Amino acid sequence: MDVRESFTTIKKQINAAAEASSRNPERVNVVAVTKYVSVKRTKEALDAGLTHFGESRDEGLLEKVEALGTTPSWHFIGTLQSRKVKEVLPFVDYIHSLDRRSLAKEIQKRADREINCFVQVNVSGEDSKHGLSLDQTIPFIESLKEFSSIKVIGLMTMAPHTDDRNEIRSVFKQLRELGESIQNLSLSHAPCNELSMGMSNDYEIAVEEGATYVRIGSSLVGNEK
Repeated sequence: MDVRESFTTIKKQINAAAEASSRNPERVNVVAVTKYVSVKRTKEALDAGLTHFGESRDEGLLEKVEALGTTPSWHFIGTLQSRKVKEVLPFVDYIHSLDRRSLAKEIQKRADREINCFVQVNVSGEDSKHGLSLDQTIPFIESLKEFSSIKVIGLMTMAPHTDDRNEIRSVFKQLRELGESIQNLSLSHAPCNELSMGMSNDYEIAVEEGATYVRIGSSLVGNEK
């Protein structure tokens, strides 16, 4: 797989999806999910012009940061255990999986700067997925006001694994509408103007529904594990 060619193809598809929904394609950031590829392949992605990289395990993050440095923006996109916060926090620019108060307390305890966080929402309600319910999200975000090092820049969700595009679209639409409701609250600690949604199999639908960060792994960098 040639990462540069894949990135070019994906950007064209994102541009088309954004234009189809009257959005500015420049608002869409591609996060290369590198958890299943080597440092070498991740370096290829960096050389191809990608600037955002996502890891879901602390070991993978630290290995790639050691090799590639902090020039790219590092995103922690998996479930983050509270005991791992102190290890990953110095290196990440974004956390996509804030979904409980104990994690917020640990981030506040360990942070030496403001941390950009996405609150994870389980829109589909599947037992296999982490995250808050739609009803829990706004009270949780309001409660984060006391944590000065946490900035809720947006919401994150994962669509169900299904071929039903309408079902996928509904999940993304609900997240967008929830984000708009939070924006209307004008919370200083939670501008919530970003949406992290869409992966290799559904990122075009996500872009049409307002995604500003899409997390793409296999169709961009492949899978070496």
